[in-house]
Amino acid sequence: MHDAVVNELESHLAKDTVSPGFHSHLASCPACRAEVDSIAEVSGLLAELRAEPETSPQPSPFFYTRVAANIVEHQRTDHWGLLAPGAAFFRRVAFASLLLLAGLGSYLVTRQSDSGTDTATVLAGHDAIAVHADSSDRDLILATLASYRE
Repeated sequence: MHDAVVNELESHLAKDTVSPGFHSHLASCPACRAEVDSIAEVSGLLAELRAEPETSPQPSPFFYTRVAANIVEHQRTDHWGLLAPGAAFFRRVAFASLLLLAGLGSYLVTRQSDSGTDTATVLAGHDAIAVHADSSDRDLILATLASYRE
């Protein structure tokens, strides 16, 4: 469409007054005349729908849910969809985390039970052959022997 029609199209559709140049351009330009006629037809149909909302077509049930699901599915198929995994991925991550926690927990439980905090285990682990030049090491051995009870 030409500028003369574009500038006054809204006034023409609202049935307001337009300049004589608008009508003379429509009379001389068949392309603009066809475009204005089609826009006027669509505008009239929309005005009818607004006037009678109870007769306007209503979407089927769950229409908006299906549209939202299609949008999400479309986003997953795009390039960014690779970075947006589905619910199955998160279930797998949660399951793997639980397995890891179970494995670490069983390791810590067996490690604590085998730690040997009793005195006999401490004395058995002492290296009697090693040279003990440090006096603090001697004090530790004497304290361990003094606290040994059966």
